[in-house]
Amino acid sequence: MDFIVKNLGECKIKSPLKLSTVKGDGIYDFVEDGERVLYSSSLQEVMTAIKNGAELRSFEKPGPKEYIYFEPAKTKVAIVTCGGLCPGLNNVIRGLVCHLWNRYGVKNIVGVQYGFAGLNPVNQMPFINLDPDLVDDIHKDGGSMLASSRGNQPSEVIVDTLEKNNINILFCVGGDGTLRGAHDIYKEIERRNLKISIACVPKTIDNDISYIDKSFGFESAFTSAQNIILNAHYEAKGAQNGVALIKLMGRDSGFIAANVALAVPDVNFCLIPEMNFDLENDSQTGFLNCLERRLMSKKHAVVVVAEGAGQQFMTGERKVDASGNVLHEDIGIFMKNQIIDFFTKKNIPISVKYFDPSYIIRSIPANANDSKFCEQLTQNAVHAAMAGRTDFVVGNWNNSFTLLPITTATSQRKKVNLESEFWWSVVEATGQPMEMKAKE
Repeated sequence: MDFIVKNLGECKIKSPLKLSTVKGDGIYDFVEDGERVLYSSSLQEVMTAIKNGAELRSFEKPGPKEYIYFEPAKTKVAIVTCGGLCPGLNNVIRGLVCHLWNRYGVKNIVGVQYGFAGLNPVNQMPFINLDPDLVDDIHKDGGSMLASSRGNQPSEVIVDTLEKNNINILFCVGGDGTLRGAHDIYKEIERRNLKISIACVPKTIDNDISYIDKSFGFESAFTSAQNIILNAHYEAKGAQNGVALIKLMGRDSGFIAANVALAVPDVNFCLIPEMNFDLENDSQTGFLNCLERRLMSKKHAVVVVAEGAGQQFMTGERKVDASGNVLHEDIGIFMKNQIIDFFTKKNIPISVKYFDPSYIIRSIPANANDSKFCEQLTQNAVHAAMAGRTDFVVGNWNNSFTLLPITTATSQRKKVNLESEFWWSVVEATGQPMEMKAKE
């Protein structure tokens, strides 16, 4: 896997940041180009690689450089937010603007409206001139002040727009589809031999981008879901054989559902896209069989299901959205009906309360930890872009911030590993069986 981030060229401009090159003087030091973050945190793996003479995989360490590529006074920056909403979008916009303006002295910053569509002149969406005063309070609000949209636009048209408007750096804030679109824009820029940096801040509420430990907004999302599940638990306990069924986001990866199940010990079952399960079977190991035993014992249950779970039970035609993501059928409604039908056939009284808080969760303002994280991501993204890095994503790995190529981040979708300590912790917390499928 390629972990080397591309450069536009040699950095010859002295940075306006008043930092140090001397260790121990009490002032933060410039980050040297050769500094990197190890991919593996296992001492055994590292020692084995060294012993065998293998090259250690590592990420570029981001941070302020003593010399930068773009001259701040002549630099024009554009910011675009794409895809679905996510807590922290406004924090990222604010962080980018304030750091560019206050630290580097970049005064020409524009916001692109409604995602990549705002870079296509046919849509007639004017840029918004951004400055610290305009973005001063936006972090207190959910959503994106620039709005968003799904789907890519022709990369040739976008690069025409960047050229026409003398844009030097384009910051793209979005998920997997956005990153792929940004890479297409980079390739067109490269084909024309232009000196425009494409810098990405990864945004996915599902936390499913590869080689990145955590994406902004994810923690806010599952923290918000915690309160909903706590209240749903009361609903379940308030009825005979009460079942609270909560559908959470997680199209292909179940990180939100799994994390909230670990955070809220009231959850009894967590169903995610990575797991294969039966509804019921002759060996009595299916989900509905396990749910029946839970109700017979405790008289209530709380079930969390990720939106992409159980799609093997769906028979409808597979459709995709404007970003190319598969539109899953509604597993929440399906599971609600299956639970009711299963217990009704057995003449067992049942009360199912169904909750779908997805659009509420993704529209909230970022919590304190995410706000801090957004600020740090934007600082590192700005440092990298001003130093001429391009076609990159800013991320974090093993508690260190990193830079990695867009193609590496989009090489595969990050999934919950069912053999990991993390998933075992979820199973332990919920008390659900390790498997809910008949042995073949």
